[in-house]
Amino acid sequence: MKKFVSGFVVGSLITTATTVCLLATIKKTVIDPLDEKDAMFEESRKKANRKSFAR
Repeated sequence: MKKFVSGFVVGSLITTATTVCLLATIKKTVIDPLDEKDAMFEESRKKANRKSFAR
């Protein structure tokens, strides 16, 4: 019984760690580039807006 409990705990910890790493990787490769692209578009929109009022 002791081996079962220790195996279950170790398996649960490994599964949790794998899930956290997967989510961190997805955030780094998918979400962060989208946020950077949105910030770039926002900056371009602000520049265009200032340029249109300057004329």
